[in-house]
Amino acid sequence: MVAVAHGSKDPRAAATVMDLLGAVRARRPDVPVHASFLDHAPPAPDRVLDGLARGGADEAVVLPLLLTAAYHSKTDIPGVLRRVRHRHPRLDLRTAATLGPHGLLMDALERRLAEVDVAPGDPDTAVVLVAAGSSDASANATIGRLARGWRSRGWRGVVPAFAVASRPGPAEAVAALRDAGAPRVAIASYILAPGHFADRVRAESLAAGAVAVSPVLGAAPEIAELAVHRYEEALAASREVAAV
Repeated sequence: MVAVAHGSKDPRAAATVMDLLGAVRARRPDVPVHASFLDHAPPAPDRVLDGLARGGADEAVVLPLLLTAAYHSKTDIPGVLRRVRHRHPRLDLRTAATLGPHGLLMDALERRLAEVDVAPGDPDTAVVLVAAGSSDASANATIGRLARGWRSRGWRGVVPAFAVASRPGPAEAVAALRDAGAPRVAIASYILAPGHFADRVRAESLAAGAVAVSPVLGAAPEIAELAVHRYEEALAASREVAAV
């Protein structure tokens, strides 16, 4: 498994990814698991895959540690795979789906909210589901669908928001819910690792009157389980194709 994370200049991000992959290894000790980053931190996925090919590996599953399908999963990672396939045509590369959307992510979000004393489904609490944001409209629409679906868990309301690239921002969403009469507004951080976006969301949300901001998803057990699921899903799809 070659996990591909976004990458950040903040060292906390890489450390969190390594913690997550440690939890993945604990679930699948039979699988060699390698970390890579698209930007800001080494090693790049090309370098990891080149090293595996030169070391004699004949197959690898590339696992995007991304919460929605957007530019990185649709353009950057396929570009990496094209280059690697050109250099190493005998290396069988399979690509897993992005982590989200998936029900395990919602379970992880509720776990993180509980860690800041927000009871799952509290009818007096409205939730702002905050993602990093993307220039890809379909990725942002996915966050909107997740928010609408999450309302069924019993919250007073759930709305989407974005740190950058789209609206509303977290402060705007908090203010709108408070103006609508929500007794409490909490932030659910739909962000994998700490860094600039998570810090910005926390600061802006608390300043706008949110009562709590959940930690990033990080190495939550559900995220590790989901990573293994996506890996196994990619292997199963490959076997189905081979059997046709």
